Amino acid sequence: MFQKVLIAEDFQGDNKSIVDTLKHKLKIAEVEEEDYCDKAFNRLKVAFNNQEAYDLLITDLSFKENHVPQKLTSGIALIDAARQLQPDLKIIVNSMEENPVKIRALFETQHINAYVCKGRQSLDELVKAMQAVAGGSTYLSPQIDLNTAKNVFELDELDLFILKNLAEGLSKKEIRYQLKKEDLRPNSESAIDKRVSKLFDEFGAKNSTELVAKLIREGLI
Repeated sequence: MFQKVLIAEDFQGDNKSIVDTLKHKLKIAEVEEEDYCDKAFNRLKVAFNNQEAYDLLITDLSFKENHVPQKLTSGIALIDAARQLQPDLKIIVNSMEENPVKIRALFETQHINAYVCKGRQSLDELVKAMQAVAGGSTYLSPQIDLNTAKNVFELDELDLFILKNLAEGLSKKEIRYQLKKEDLRPNSESAIDKRVSKLFDEFGAKNSTELVAKLIREGLI
């Protein structure tokens, strides 16, 4: 079982329940907690650099914004940063999210080791998840069926950039300017037209508004 665990969670009630479970039920020697992603990553970095790395990160996905400016504002951003720092770090996501498309992406893109959906049984599930991950397996809350996640079209960096700018109401000319500014290619208006037309066909959309609405509903942007 793990000996050094970091919890990133901004609700103190959830934190206390998880800490108590880990310390008393699983006898974890060292359990630390942070309510900001930046602080959690800094703790991971200091421990790693001091050769006292954490065995496991348990993180939520959503963190409420407040007056404190943050570089890492979500669990996904924290996971990505943690993976770059410590590729072999075990990661369990503990969240309210139930969208199978988003959860499948966490396993496939962020390479998490387990997903626990918050609810009445989530503490018991967290124990099962930790036992599974410690034994070299993955874990997924039983109420989440990843088979219902459609084989969605893979959006690359350029697609996502164009879509996000469309969602903000930018014209193709303005998007071209932003692509050139970020040095993303191809960045001609004809290339943007081809990309958008391809997305229209893939998602069965008639215009940019409908396309963006569909992708938002499916959790892709």
